[in-house]
Amino acid sequence: MAEDKEQVPRNSVRKWRPSRLLLWVIGILLSLALILFIASFFIDEPLRRMTEKKMNQSLKGYSARLPEMHLRIIGLSVVLKGLTITQNAHPEPPVARFPFIKASVHWREILSGKLVAELRVDDPKLHINLQQLRTEVQSKVPMKEKGWQQAVEAIYPLKINLVKISDASITYIDQDPKRPLSLTNLNLRADNIRNIHLPDKVYPSPFHLETDIFRTGHGTVDGKANFLAEPTPAIKSNVKLVKVPMDYFKPVFARFNFSIDGGVLSAAGDIESGRKVQKAHLKEITISGLKGDYIHSEKTAAVEERRAEKVKEAAKKVSNKPNLELSVDELNLTNANLGMFNDVGGRKYRVFMSDTDFRLTNFSNQFYKGSAKAKLNGKFMGSGITTASGDFRPEKKGPDLDLYLKITNTQLTSLNPVLRAYGDFDVTEGTFSLVTELHVKDDAVNGYIKPFFKDMKVYDRRQDKKKGFFHQVYEMLVGGVAKILENKPRDQVATKAEITGPLQNPKTSTWQIVVQLVKNAFFKAILPTFEKEAKTLGKR
Repeated sequence: MAEDKEQVPRNSVRKWRPSRLLLWVIGILLSLALILFIASFFIDEPLRRMTEKKMNQSLKGYSARLPEMHLRIIGLSVVLKGLTITQNAHPEPPVARFPFIKASVHWREILSGKLVAELRVDDPKLHINLQQLRTEVQSKVPMKEKGWQQAVEAIYPLKINLVKISDASITYIDQDPKRPLSLTNLNLRADNIRNIHLPDKVYPSPFHLETDIFRTGHGTVDGKANFLAEPTPAIKSNVKLVKVPMDYFKPVFARFNFSIDGGVLSAAGDIESGRKVQKAHLKEITISGLKGDYIHSEKTAAVEERRAEKVKEAAKKVSNKPNLELSVDELNLTNANLGMFNDVGGRKYRVFMSDTDFRLTNFSNQFYKGSAKAKLNGKFMGSGITTASGDFRPEKKGPDLDLYLKITNTQLTSLNPVLRAYGDFDVTEGTFSLVTELHVKDDAVNGYIKPFFKDMKVYDRRQDKKKGFFHQVYEMLVGGVAKILENKPRDQVATKAEITGPLQNPKTSTWQIVVQLVKNAFFKAILPTFEKEAKTLGKR
């Protein structure tokens, strides 16, 4: 039976071989690909010139230079190398350098029936200085009309749907080139820019940004956007900053007469910006280890007054403004040293608060959110134990606040520069304390301020022997006044100034009122007698 079956020879099964036609088709395709590859190099230079020209025709106030461009016909992509953007008014340094840009078809969206592009940017460097920034601010051409979008469209004809930026750096130089404000290792990814997916959502486009800040700090922004919204893109995001060194802001603060040293900033919050809503909600801000001084001098007095007017107007515009919400859940200053340096009319002194811990909660520009509450602990002039608390309400009919302050046992010798400036005397012993309560509402103020001088010793022959005769007599008189006012059981000099009546300038801002009331009440309650006696003795 086995013999009846036909045996099939092994070599009767042929191996499959491509037909001659298929080989021809493959050969033609490979040849075509090779021709296109070679042809792309001949197209590059004319395409580069055309692209550079279109970009410069689009840009207003800026110029583009594109030294190298390569078209990849097979992948339908273009690569730009060495693109630089300069500001015409201040061309050096260039405001932007782009070592590598690649624009190509966003192939994933082909499945969605959309022909859009993706943009990849590697190692870009943005650089701007104070001169360039001022020119941009003073420009009469709005940013959206500068032609940036048209310049990008000149690179690639398709609308961009995906942007990937890696290892970018942004540098701003204010007045000190040794302290640039810089973001490094910046990475950004923004997807669905053309609203292909979830078009009915308010914010259909997710994005993520991460960067190092001034070397030691770090920041992240996670959010969603509507990049096609008019008149400007709409954004909603979470922001987090960690260990940002404040030293780098020195040049910026200096323009506002504020000198800072040290300090580290951390913050977290939410930001929303759209056509009908503007919100900045900071959940927490913490600044630790900051030393700061406000510098008041004759040279800057006029500028300070104009600046205060601008601040008042700005505060008035945003207070309780509909669709504009600014709020801070919690602001903390820890281990701070804050002061004011005065140099007006020959009076030089610094008053300060050391070891300061300050906490502000529920701060908002909206009245319906209730009072902001502030608490402060520190050491006035490095020795006087200080506690303060206050309630501040968003202004509806002028400033609205309640303030309580207590300073205990400040060493009077630390106040000698102030006493010499306003009373023309100094002390060798004694302590200073102060209690005040202030209430401001409906353009009226009500309260009191009560300073105490204890164990005050004004005149010391050993210390004052080099001073003039009349000045020595004056200091003895000051000491005599202290003795007359002395409260024998407690061995202390005390006076009390009532503060009641309408505000002289109801348009003054809250912080200006607090500073002016304390300053006037203290100096006008205690020191006029000393100044009067000094002038009388000086005429003899």
